[in-house]
Amino acid sequence: MSRLDTGFGKHLGFLLLWQAAAFLLLLAACHPSPLPAEPRFDGQAAFRHVQAQLAMGPRYPGSPGWERVQRYIQNYVTREGWRFEVQPFVASGISGRNLIARSGQGPPILLGAHYDTRRRADRDPERPEDPVPGANDGASGVAVLLELARVLDRPRLRHEVWLVFFDAEDQGGLEGLPWIIGSTHFAATLPATPTAMILVDMVGDADPQFYYERHSDPLLRERLWRIAAELGYREWFIPEPRWALIDDHLPFLERGIPAVDIIDFDYPAWHTTADTLDRISPRTLEAVGRVLEHFVEEAQFPDPPPGEAEGEQAAPGGSLTQTR
Repeated sequence: MSRLDTGFGKHLGFLLLWQAAAFLLLLAACHPSPLPAEPRFDGQAAFRHVQAQLAMGPRYPGSPGWERVQRYIQNYVTREGWRFEVQPFVASGISGRNLIARSGQGPPILLGAHYDTRRRADRDPERPEDPVPGANDGASGVAVLLELARVLDRPRLRHEVWLVFFDAEDQGGLEGLPWIIGSTHFAATLPATPTAMILVDMVGDADPQFYYERHSDPLLRERLWRIAAELGYREWFIPEPRWALIDDHLPFLERGIPAVDIIDFDYPAWHTTADTLDRISPRTLEAVGRVLEHFVEEAQFPDPPPGEAEGEQAAPGGSLTQTR
């Protein structure tokens, strides 16, 4: 996960007002439906994905574990019947690869997580040069997306779903590198404009506190926290703003796309060698996964604006620009 942001919100203010109006129309097009009688998301299955990633070792760009986790993600989502592609990029001296799984048709909704781990545990008082294991900061978000790839009732979806695994999110501040490199590249080269973007980051701690992230779209985050309360997770999803973070949702907010960061930033092991498997709870993974499962399966989105077709994206200010 990236760092606290102390200044980004100043130039997001006008975009958030625009997003609020647009997303109000989106929510008006949603038809309330009862919560699923038997949510299918399995926290134990997600936990096994965390275990598998930790067994691969550190997963920073260029490492052997980085190569292994890419193959793991590809093999799993293709076996579950998702269309898969790799988006290679070079930015800020990093050669990275974003991984994208798609399914369904209609206006897309993007669920994202970063899969890289930090090269150095620079917040660790004893071993700051060692790599971060990344159980919570890396593996937990990936695990939630992989379990969603298995359980989503894709035939009933009213829209396309993108599962995007971002690279090079967590190298910021090391050797002068910026944060959120992979998501910045992906957002700048969108093949179509997502109707909404939901990021899951650090979502596995055994004692979670998911507060509102301040940059996140207010209406979308309210909808997600309401679903969490309806599912019985009110104690963990606290509808109060706390953090303003530089994270993978920001490049989408900058482009006028409603985006939310679901994150538990009250995590003492952040960027230390103590970010290990014993800190991960299947119950927390299951709570986050079931909130997303319900949102994705029950949301009904309006048609995209006239002229906004495949291969076009909405630029800041509402104009259209052709993607490469």
